[in-house]
Amino acid sequence: MSHAPLVQHLVQALVTEPDVVHVEERREREGITYFVRVAPNDVGKVIGKSGRVVSAIRYVVSAAASKARQRAFVKVVTE
Repeated sequence: MSHAPLVQHLVQALVTEPDVVHVEERREREGITYFVRVAPNDVGKVIGKSGRVVSAIRYVVSAAASKARQRAFVKVVTE
């Protein structure tokens, strides 16, 4: 089961440019990793102060994945 729509919904609710949000899913041996790309001016909003916002997103996605007996990771791509 893919949790990409959940990740996309959570991130789009935070940013000022929700149309730019792109979530890429990669299945790996240890679990599923979701790479999140947002507009350059929205990166700080997604990461949050001391990483609190992205930590909360990771917690929610990890909890949803654990119900399906999977491991999920969320990484914000900053380029």
